[in-house]
Amino acid sequence: MKLEPKKIAENLKKGGQETLSALEQNKKPFLLVVVLALVFMFAICWITFFATVRGPEQVMVPNVEGKDLTTALLEMQAKELYPKIQLKYTDNPDDAGKILSQNPEGGSIVKAGRRVNLTVSRGAILDHVENYIGQNFDEVKINLQTMFTGSTRPLIVLAEPSYKADQSDAGTILAQEPPEGTIISNPVTVKLIVSRGPEYENTRVPKITGLDFKQLMTTLASSKIVFDFTGHVAADNEKEGTVTSQEKDSSQYLPNYSRLTAEVALPKKQDDDVMGIFSAQLPNYPYAVEMTLESSKNGVKNTIVTLKHTGGNVTIPYIAEKDSELILSIAGRTVARQMVE
Repeated sequence: MKLEPKKIAENLKKGGQETLSALEQNKKPFLLVVVLALVFMFAICWITFFATVRGPEQVMVPNVEGKDLTTALLEMQAKELYPKIQLKYTDNPDDAGKILSQNPEGGSIVKAGRRVNLTVSRGAILDHVENYIGQNFDEVKINLQTMFTGSTRPLIVLAEPSYKADQSDAGTILAQEPPEGTIISNPVTVKLIVSRGPEYENTRVPKITGLDFKQLMTTLASSKIVFDFTGHVAADNEKEGTVTSQEKDSSQYLPNYSRLTAEVALPKKQDDDVMGIFSAQLPNYPYAVEMTLESSKNGVKNTIVTLKHTGGNVTIPYIAEKDSELILSIAGRTVARQMVE
């Protein structure tokens, strides 16, 4: 049966009125349902927000000092902590791979995910005795001192060496005990046999009488005779700044680095450039070592002479600017100083 448009409109109007009437009758229950739905939605949002922004849980940092690195990493992982590793040499080879220190300390309360700094030992800087044969004794000694600077327990200690005549240059290491490759588990004392140089070699005494300062420095730099200088104010018949006498004449041959005396005539009047005799008392060396005498003023250095000397009483003529400092060094290390007055 086909309804007319008018009839349809009447039916829709009637249905709308019935719906409004039903809503009017159930107004309070409907509002209650809406309010409960809004409260439920707000609670869900609140819980979701705090679950999202809540920080990581707090954990106690384990104490891993003294433990090996593998154990420390496992303990850190169990606490959800992230280690940052720093390596450091120690005096004890047995420390290799162990935790020396940590930051934060064990027992500290931190948030999970915190970074913990771990200092791990790489063991000793040396784990075996090296081969020193053929090297210069002074250089080996300085290298070891540098290597263990600040160490309270150096792993290698050099005993007082034994010396013997040999064709090798003076100061060359001929033998060592213990041998190369010996494992270092505790501090080791190394005994060395060092060459004195050829014992039979003699040298001709150089003639230095009459030489002026420049000529004297050139001769001293190449001579294998050690001169002990004294000075006096030049007499009227003496030339200032020259060597006036020497023990032994130049026709004689003496064993290398024998000691002879010599006299220098110093100027009567000293101006800005002063001539004198540098003097220092050093240990006696079993063989001649290379020494350098320099003058220094306002940061400017000038080399006076480089020569070989056996130590003990060291006397070297010099000409240097007034108020400068004279510096005597061996292998780059200062051993004596003197002001020029």
